Amino acid sequence: MLIERSNFALADVISINDFSLSDMNFILSQASRLEAMRIEEKNALLSGKVVASLFFEPSTRTRLSFETAAQNLGAKVVGFSDANATSQKKGETLSDTIRMVEKYSDVIVMRHPLDGSARRAAEVSAKPVINAGDGSNQHPTQTLLDLYTMRREFGKIDGLKIGMLGDLKYGRTVHSLAVALSMFDNVELYFIAPEMLKMPGHIANAIKGRVKIRESAELHEFLPELDVLYATRIQKERFADPLEYERIKDVYILTKEILQRTKSRFRIMHPLPRINEISTEIDETDAALYFQQAANGIPVREAILNTLGNEK
Repeated sequence: MLIERSNFALADVISINDFSLSDMNFILSQASRLEAMRIEEKNALLSGKVVASLFFEPSTRTRLSFETAAQNLGAKVVGFSDANATSQKKGETLSDTIRMVEKYSDVIVMRHPLDGSARRAAEVSAKPVINAGDGSNQHPTQTLLDLYTMRREFGKIDGLKIGMLGDLKYGRTVHSLAVALSMFDNVELYFIAPEMLKMPGHIANAIKGRVKIRESAELHEFLPELDVLYATRIQKERFADPLEYERIKDVYILTKEILQRTKSRFRIMHPLPRINEISTEIDETDAALYFQQAANGIPVREAILNTLGNEK
């Protein structure tokens, strides 16, 4: 079943903070093996299992890649992608929803707009819970596919110089990724954001001492040093004041011109969706890694589902 559980200690995937370096490397190695397997072989791994896909918040890549991964492994998928079509509209609590869904499934994948919701779901569920994003808090499977993308592209993660650009205040992807990258050797992180969207102090303080950090509001200051630039969109939905969003939404726009000042192996990543922060003229260049990054969600989520789905 492609499982060596002595190398993976978690019963749920809720936060990247729960992962050891060994846990992360286990999932990355499993993903690599699954990516190389024929679909006929993978189909038997979760045959007879049911994966519940509970998306209380909109999603494209995360939901579809999880459902594709489950089907590739031979599992059936049940669930919803619109919370308005559930008993939540009648006042049912999240805890009661999870207690019911665990009776119908073997693994629960959940996205929810409230910070901490995934942890609560794991507390009440006897079945494994996978956090597919809880508010602005955590998105651990995105972090794992980001790590997988870097390792697949560069053959390693140790020693990389990685810039994080844009909305570092509200961006749950960069919060989790910064913590994860701090566990690898000799990684250097460059936080590039306007003052009002800087990386939160609790994230920077949590990794300080484990990784070298440099900060600036100016991309050009660090661009020639970077191996990877991880761009993020300015998230309109996180702003209480629309005028504040309008004032800052176009602060960073990546065009082909920036590539003249980068390393030959320089790559751009993005969790998507993008708005206008990456010009489409970059899409056909070697620097564009974001669509392959999205595709890498399938083997990584196959690895997570296979590991937790075969837990017992």
